[in-house]
Amino acid sequence: MGEIRQLNEALANKIAAGEVVERPASVVKELVENAVDAKATIIELDLEEAGLSSIRIRDNGAGIQSDEVLLAFSRHATSKIKNEHDLFRIRTLGFRGEALPSISSVSKIEIKTSTGSTGLFLKMHGGEVIEQKPSASRQGTDILVSELFYNTPARLKYLKTVHTELGNVTDIVNRIALSHPEISFRLRHNGKTLLQTNGNGDVRQVIAAIYGINIAKKMLSFTNESLDFQVKGYAALPEITRASRNYISILVNGRFIRNYAITRAIQAGYHTLLPIGRFPIVLLSVEMDPLLVDVNVHPSKQEVRFSKEAELVQLITDTITQLFKTQSLIPSGEKEKPAKTIRPSEQIAFSFHEPVRHQVDKENIQSLQKDTFQDPDMVRQDKIRETQPVLSKEDTVFPGSKAEEYLDEKKVSLSSHEVHDEQESISSRVPLLEPIGQMHGTYILAQNEDGLYIIDQHAAQERIKYEYFKKKVGDVQSELQDLLVPLVLDFSTDERIKILENKQDLEDVGVFLEEFGGNGFIVRGYPTWFPHGEEKNIIEEMIGELLQMKKVDVGKLREEAAILMSCKGSIKANHYLRREDMQQLLTDLRKTEDPFTCPHGRPIIIHYSTYEMEKMFKRVM
Repeated sequence: MGEIRQLNEALANKIAAGEVVERPASVVKELVENAVDAKATIIELDLEEAGLSSIRIRDNGAGIQSDEVLLAFSRHATSKIKNEHDLFRIRTLGFRGEALPSISSVSKIEIKTSTGSTGLFLKMHGGEVIEQKPSASRQGTDILVSELFYNTPARLKYLKTVHTELGNVTDIVNRIALSHPEISFRLRHNGKTLLQTNGNGDVRQVIAAIYGINIAKKMLSFTNESLDFQVKGYAALPEITRASRNYISILVNGRFIRNYAITRAIQAGYHTLLPIGRFPIVLLSVEMDPLLVDVNVHPSKQEVRFSKEAELVQLITDTITQLFKTQSLIPSGEKEKPAKTIRPSEQIAFSFHEPVRHQVDKENIQSLQKDTFQDPDMVRQDKIRETQPVLSKEDTVFPGSKAEEYLDEKKVSLSSHEVHDEQESISSRVPLLEPIGQMHGTYILAQNEDGLYIIDQHAAQERIKYEYFKKKVGDVQSELQDLLVPLVLDFSTDERIKILENKQDLEDVGVFLEEFGGNGFIVRGYPTWFPHGEEKNIIEEMIGELLQMKKVDVGKLREEAAILMSCKGSIKANHYLRREDMQQLLTDLRKTEDPFTCPHGRPIIIHYSTYEMEKMFKRVM
């Protein structure tokens, strides 16, 4: 008898389940995507023990015809595609026909489904039909998956804790909810509601439900397009950061994906605005012709291939870069109050924009204090400036609310300072400031009619010098100065080979090396604009930076050179300045392109409004 044999269907399904069904989150993803493809407008999920005990998903979609339910649990049975040409025009989330047979092979399933006229109830254990009968049910599908991996105990052994698995499930549901704001989602775990969206199509309402109202208010919308791509979404202000890239959600034609190149493009758009090791919160949606993207790469369908990736990456980076060019990015020093929690039965609307505070007569103060929604700390004892934000009852939000929530699209106009003709080139994104002193020789204290500003003098001069060196590092040949005592450097053989291979790249950033016997090199000169006294350190560190690069990028090398020189050449902490020096530093800072963060992403300016100061001193009650 031959050694090669055809595997039976049950065994083949278990093998396929190894790729499709890795954990409870995989089951949730596949079933919710099926509900989305069925044009559901309401999807409800109930989990027990993070899905390890049971997963129940109900929707009001099209349902499955009674005579096709069993066929749906056969391998590669799908309604999404019909021929090979459809593979290149996929607009649905599912198309492989592997999810249902894979899930049923490693669990116990009960499904009720109806197209509106007739329905069917089906029970399966490990892929085997246990019970099948007609069922009177509403249009849609109700599927219960229990005892996941009951017949593959080895898989159970490698699952994580309940909290970890629940985190994976909520992550999947959150991203699908973000990609389909027109669908109402409700996720409950052990009877407790974790997520609820109202399905009104407003993406910012979904962002608020997932990340909170305070984050949603600090998300800026963007949109851009090219001949082949349309990008849109929301990006958090640079002051809002996280410790991982998990808060970057990338959607392609409504499908959540993971793509390293696009993630890097988003980070590049925040260039120098984020601290090292911190990442932004971004929702990016990309629309394109399905011909330009291949989603048939992995069974999870989260990995895709683009035919014009370089063009898409550049479009994304440019879009986010331009988004922040017009924004004033000075963070407030006041700590945000957490959103209040009220009973879900109360219907409260909220706005994503801070409302304008109107002038209040003293006669109205008492009536305002009686308002049950008014925070008494927000009521002034005298006239209140119109341009200062105030919390109102619109800021109150509760988890799981079904109340209608409205977005106030009105923009609050910002008053700008009149500048003289000779100051036209100075950025209006940073207000005119008057220095009033210095703290610990490190922070400049300045004021204007809007309040107190604290400026990190080292970070400020770093930004000024960084933009100066970034221009200089592109033209190094015309400004060279000889060293009185040439600098001799020794390297290992492999380092010498890499240096010789990239000798021109080093010269492009101002490091000129000559071979000096064996594995040594000699440096006879350097650009005149190298920070005085730091020439040797800069040259050594730039060579070290090149040796660490797996693939040498001249642009990145120049960037690192500018950052290094700006840091080495800037004033340090405990350096006391005269009033004129402080004023000049603030003037030079206003002339920079991005005056809000140093090249490492740390903030330069912190603002305390006059109102916040008065609150701290109890002048406002």
